[in-house]
Amino acid sequence: MSSKPSGPFAGLLVLDLTRVLAGPYAALMLGEMGARIVKIEPPVKGDDSRHIGPFVKTKTGKVKSGYFMSVNRGKESIALDLKADADRKIFEALLSRADVLIENYRGGTMEKLGYGYGALKDKYPKLIYAAVSGFGHTGPYSHRPAYDMVAQAMGGVMSLTGHPGGPPTRVGTSTGDLTAALFATIGIVTALYDRQKTGHGQKVDVAMLDSQVAVLENAISRYVATGEVPGKLGSRHPSIAPFAAFATQDGHIVVAAGNDDIWARVCRVMGREELARDARFLTNPLRVQHVDDMAAEMERTLAAKPSKEWLAALEAEGVPCGPINTVADVMADPQVLSRNMIIETLDPELGPIKMQGNPVKLSAHDDPKTRNAAPDLDADRAAILKEFDL
Repeated sequence: MSSKPSGPFAGLLVLDLTRVLAGPYAALMLGEMGARIVKIEPPVKGDDSRHIGPFVKTKTGKVKSGYFMSVNRGKESIALDLKADADRKIFEALLSRADVLIENYRGGTMEKLGYGYGALKDKYPKLIYAAVSGFGHTGPYSHRPAYDMVAQAMGGVMSLTGHPGGPPTRVGTSTGDLTAALFATIGIVTALYDRQKTGHGQKVDVAMLDSQVAVLENAISRYVATGEVPGKLGSRHPSIAPFAAFATQDGHIVVAAGNDDIWARVCRVMGREELARDARFLTNPLRVQHVDDMAAEMERTLAAKPSKEWLAALEAEGVPCGPINTVADVMADPQVLSRNMIIETLDPELGPIKMQGNPVKLSAHDDPKTRNAAPDLDADRAAILKEFDL
């Protein structure tokens, strides 16, 4: 590594026995808070995501996965075959010093290797063992494999995504993986806090399916309250109006009027004060009931001017609103840049690589503009073996 991690978790050793996205992202977040992350990968092939694009080519013709780099920056890599005696010895030496182990195999895999939590908890009583899997380590689906798409589908999220009458639609980012990663991070931090009081580690069991169910919020409450199965609504909110994307002269903007006062301001900006007095739109429940009529009235007016003019006028009135940015727009947005949400890693072969920053800003710790690069496979083997007298 080019520099030691710094932050509130400095000195914490995390063994990252994960691949693809959910597990690596949880480890990444701990690394962003200062933990040392040693990534343990299968020999030869390494993490599956090393072979998933997009790919960036170095000056020597070597290709590196942008996908892998984005969630494995700042980590160390050592390749270990956990079925080989020599590599098991190395792994156990790492375990003897580790604070956290994160794995994201399907249930039962670590047990077959002899490294399930039941086999480790007495030998390493302070170890936090975090398992991130598709369905968790209990229940009838616990031995099934899963990827993000499976979790989104089975967790109900895909049934709510897209436009009425449209085909099943995956959320545009990997929410199945990422929600599980964030819940795992919360679980690990909670277990570390508990260890301070008890002196003992514990197992953190996070399922992708559970995590999708946990974020259904409004959909579950609507089903319980009405008995009706929620479906696709396009961009609009099921219980608040106007709270959607609306067409303008040259594109779309989003307007989120969370109460009657904001709705009155929207009407004033549009020069349509009579809509605020319209019997169909007097209250939020009425606007939800007549949402199509309301949207038609708004878009008839919004079509007269370009998005930029409407946004300026709405912002001046304190109406929550915004453009629908592309990824390129996001990476150039002054607010995003001012919050250090686009950082760089300094890859020795590629030079500076831009990627997403850390949204958790801590007043007592720096949020640097650069990070250490993602490691090549087994890049830190020699240094780790020397450090552990192996």
